[in-house]
Amino acid sequence: MSGIEENMQLNDMPSCSKDGKLITINQQPIMECALDILTELIKYGTVTLKARGDSIPTAVAVANVITENMVKGNSKISDIVVDSENHENQGPLVSIIEITITKTN
Repeated sequence: MSGIEENMQLNDMPSCSKDGKLITINQQPIMECALDILTELIKYGTVTLKARGDSIPTAVAVANVITENMVKGNSKISDIVVDSENHENQGPLVSIIEITITKTN
């Protein structure tokens, strides 16, 4: 089974979930996720990785693996948005990052 499933969030296993071109990154193996996201990048031309809290380093690593190793010269990080939000019930702030990768050729 691929780590990315069409219109489905996988909460039971450590993998990516996808809704169109927005891909939510959870804590999972970096190379497995990078390969799955590479497929989506080729298909759509642009993907946005979104991660919260402890998953942020995984999202950054995946973006770097894709743009610097897998599709070097043919992709770029076109946008990075950093934000934070209150967790449920007004708990502590949780950091959020959105990294947009674009295929250039």
